Amino acid sequence: MREADPTDAVSAADLGDNPSASETSAQAEPSESGFVNELINPKFSELGYIQVYTGDGKGKTTASLGLTFRALGRGWNVLVILFTKGGNDYGELFSARQLSPDISRQLTIVQAGLNRIVFTHNLKAEDAVEISNGWEIAKRAVRSGKYQMIVMDEANIAIDLGLIPLEEMKELLANKPRELEIVLTGRRAHPEIIEMAHLVSEIRPIKHYWDIGVKARKGIEY
Repeated sequence: MREADPTDAVSAADLGDNPSASETSAQAEPSESGFVNELINPKFSELGYIQVYTGDGKGKTTASLGLTFRALGRGWNVLVILFTKGGNDYGELFSARQLSPDISRQLTIVQAGLNRIVFTHNLKAEDAVEISNGWEIAKRAVRSGKYQMIVMDEANIAIDLGLIPLEEMKELLANKPRELEIVLTGRRAHPEIIEMAHLVSEIRPIKHYWDIGVKARKGIEY
């Protein structure tokens, strides 16, 4: 496991994407029906939500990395924990090393896994140790107030394998700081996690080139 040096968080006022007073006034105008459209209420930008990306289709980690890139551009401090993913051969890790100094200070990446794919039948004690260590980092990070977004990649898998206790995850999500965005990815999201989340996207595999024998490709799958 590798943990980058965490940086001090910026305050909500320093995030740089809050609407100006004029924008706020314009957004709060009543709609034609006479009611304020709550979906564009600028106060929602001050809240952090729980997002879940699950399903058997490709794109769950990809979605979370897109969110990470967008949040960094807005000045957010972001922690990404890669559960069940060790090793060095990931395109996102190479990209992270090439970020500008300012952006690099906003991003912390932790790998909490061995350099292999984890299934129920090949679990080892080392897997449990790596994921447990990553989970402890996640819990401290949520309480620290240093981050505006925390991505727990493959956390759903870790819960499904019994390597992250479901009740502990539920407690963490229920008691997260009001402004913190938390993103969980991975197949087989637990129904109780789905119930707690504010946004859940299920990615279904309608067609995949793996079915015709295409192997995982650098730059696309990893």
